[in-house]
Amino acid sequence: MTLLFIQQVADTAKHLADTAGHLTQPITTQPEELRFGDLLIKGGWVMIPIGILAVLGLVIFFERYFTIRKASKNESNLMVQVRASIHSGNLESAIALCRNSNSPLGRMLQKGLLRIGRPIKDIEGAIENIGKLEVSKLEKNIGILGIVAGIAPMFGFLGTIAGVIKIFYDISKTDNISMGVISGGLYVKMVTSAAGLFVGIVAYVCYHVLNMMVDKIILNLETDAIEFIDLLEEPSK
Repeated sequence: MTLLFIQQVADTAKHLADTAGHLTQPITTQPEELRFGDLLIKGGWVMIPIGILAVLGLVIFFERYFTIRKASKNESNLMVQVRASIHSGNLESAIALCRNSNSPLGRMLQKGLLRIGRPIKDIEGAIENIGKLEVSKLEKNIGILGIVAGIAPMFGFLGTIAGVIKIFYDISKTDNISMGVISGGLYVKMVTSAAGLFVGIVAYVCYHVLNMMVDKIILNLETDAIEFIDLLEEPSK
C-alpha cells in the first residue's frame, strides 16, 4: 500500500509539473495586419485637407493633360493646305480650313488671314496676340498644381506638430511613457508627414510635365507663325 501511495503521489506531482510548464510557456500571437485604409484613418483630421488636395491635383492634371494633348496634335497638313490656298489666291478656302481645324494654330492663322492687306507688322501683332491668348487658355489652372505641391507638405508638417502635441497630452494624462501611450501620436505624426510629402511630390511632377507640354506647343506655334509670315512676304519679294 505504501508503494502504491508513493506512486500515486509521484504521478500527481508529475501531472502538476506538466500543467505548470504549459501555463508558463509564452503566448505568441500574430500581429494584426494593418490595412491601408486603417493607416489613413490613424492620420487624423489632417488627412482630410491632404486628401482634398490630392483629388484636386489629379482632377486638374488629367483635365489639362488631355486638353493640352489635343491642342498639340500635328498641324503640318494644315500649313500645307493653307500655303496651297494662298498661292492659288483662294483666301476664303484658307480661312475655312483654319476655322474648321478648331486648334490654336488654326485660330492664329485665321486671324492673320483676316488681316491680309494690312501692313505685315499689324498681321504679326494680331497673330502674336492670339498666340498669347491660346497659351493662356492652355496654362489655365496649371498654377494650382504648383500651389498643391507647396501646400501639401505643409499640411504634413502640421500633422507632425499635431502628433507631437497628442503624444505629450497622452503622457500628461496617464503619467506613462510606454509605447502604447505614445503610439497614437506617432501614427498621426508619421502618416500625415508621409501623405503630405507624397501628394506634394506627385503634384510637383505633374506641374512640370504640363509646363513642358505647353512649352513644346509654344515653340511649335512660334515656328508656324514665322513660316506663315514668310509665306505672306513671298509675293512682295
